[in-house]
Amino acid sequence: MSDDANLPSNGLSYKQAGVDIDAGNALVEAIKPAVRSTRRPGADGEIGGFGGVFDLKAAGFSDPVLVAANDGVGTKLRIAIDAGIHDTVGIDLVAMCVNDIVVQGAEPLFFLDYFATGALDVEQGTAIVNGIAEGCRQAGCALIGGETAEMPGMYMNGDYDLAGFAVGAAERGTLLPRADIAAGDKLVAIASSGVHSNGFSLVRKIVSVSGLSWSDPAPFAPESSLGEALLTPTRIYVKPILDALRSGLGIKALAHITGGGFQENIPRVLPQTLAARVDLGAIATPKVFGWLAQQGKIAEREMLRTFNCGVGMLAAVSAADAEALVEKLAEHGETASIIGELVERTGNPVEFSGSLPL
Repeated sequence: MSDDANLPSNGLSYKQAGVDIDAGNALVEAIKPAVRSTRRPGADGEIGGFGGVFDLKAAGFSDPVLVAANDGVGTKLRIAIDAGIHDTVGIDLVAMCVNDIVVQGAEPLFFLDYFATGALDVEQGTAIVNGIAEGCRQAGCALIGGETAEMPGMYMNGDYDLAGFAVGAAERGTLLPRADIAAGDKLVAIASSGVHSNGFSLVRKIVSVSGLSWSDPAPFAPESSLGEALLTPTRIYVKPILDALRSGLGIKALAHITGGGFQENIPRVLPQTLAARVDLGAIATPKVFGWLAQQGKIAEREMLRTFNCGVGMLAAVSAADAEALVEKLAEHGETASIIGELVERTGNPVEFSGSLPL
């Protein structure tokens, strides 16, 4: 028998194959107000074209160097999907990209997203993109485009994945780290909002062992469900950092504490001659990390190489400006403190003293 016998009399459609073009168009219309809310000098176009446009001159740059970054949210998405909470992971997506740009002394200018799913749910997609737009507003960058891919057979219904792409700029000669970074410079930690967007495969393993569900009260934050507490979005540090840099405070290097924790991220911005000496006891560690460490019986060094442990961003700053930087960050609602200093390197690039107050 011919395969034609199994086809409808009027032939197959794309929708019958699992791709709903009308739903895609509906999503574009639904997110337009959120996208418009991210406009800034240099970007004032509508989404829907073949490419986003940005005018560097209109943004105020005269001799710019571009800085680009891309990232995802990792398995934190699994919690969002299972808990049915989709309005915060878009903030995470933006944060992971723009924080990587601002640590180089650059201003994030525009952002593009990639959203892939098995079957497009307009309500779910709108919540995700609204989160992306909120992240862009927090970072002061424009959402100038993106891609929605409906891929039946690649993802189970309800599942999705996200990727983000950001571009920033700095005037030539102003990028970090600075050449005058030196022993004696202080390390200023800027507090994280929680786990941020790294280590969630371990987080999910710990939750599985604990026997808790995402709807149960969080042991470390009983006013919230476990899902809500763990989905607290990654903090975006762009505006406070840019203000501090433009104020002439002596920031010489910045490290975004992401995957790999302290041991992997701090050395990325240090010359081979310097090491970071960190006083773990000076770190204000959120309760979530104490719960994770206790529940998973995780050793301190494993915590430090997996999670931010309460430090979302670390600045190396001249000793004379360290206290002023803490005060400047406080003006923006950031909690910052001096947790160490740079020393001549004689061994490991990161040296620890004391213990995390878990």
